[in-house]
Amino acid sequence: MQILVENTESSTLYKLLTGLVIPRPIGWISTKDENGINNLAPFSFFNVVGEDPPHIMFSTVRTGNKNKDTLNNVLATKEFVVNLVTEDLVEQMNLTSNNVTSDIDEFELANLTPIPSQTIKPMRVGEAKAHFECEMVHHYFLENHSNGGACVVIGKVKMIHINEEILLDNFKINLETYKPVARLAGSNYSKLGEIFTIKRNL
Repeated sequence: MQILVENTESSTLYKLLTGLVIPRPIGWISTKDENGINNLAPFSFFNVVGEDPPHIMFSTVRTGNKNKDTLNNVLATKEFVVNLVTEDLVEQMNLTSNNVTSDIDEFELANLTPIPSQTIKPMRVGEAKAHFECEMVHHYFLENHSNGGACVVIGKVKMIHINEEILLDNFKINLETYKPVARLAGSNYSKLGEIFTIKRNL
């Protein structure tokens, strides 16, 4: 089958993209609005984009040409935290994906502990095993969309927090204690599963 994008509904393209590009890491983004209200939401269009200096990206859809609270907050304050999702936090992460009004604090909604960041104002998820404190440096709205499009946000990482229980020697991550969760399509998620090693040819 061949699919010409310009003749295909966006809902079909979404199913294909999220079903084929898997697994996707989850960026659990916490922000504060200009009135100091906490916001927390998961995004699976998320990844690292560089390490010198370290930057991460996430993308948020704009269904019905409306920004999500996360995007409004980041555009207003230029700050956000990426909390990493692990097996023990999946249910609470899922709660924070609910579409609630901007005056609702998702930390309270999901019974999570907000803890202060060191370099920015948004709070971190106390139960998460790792966090990135980020300052937005770029954003880009996708063009020629039919249903609101999306906005890509790139943040410079200012500080990294890591629970020592997931650290090995020489700053390697212990996957047995980290236990990250990834996003698949629909309501499906995945754990790491079998890990195999292939050495690069030098």
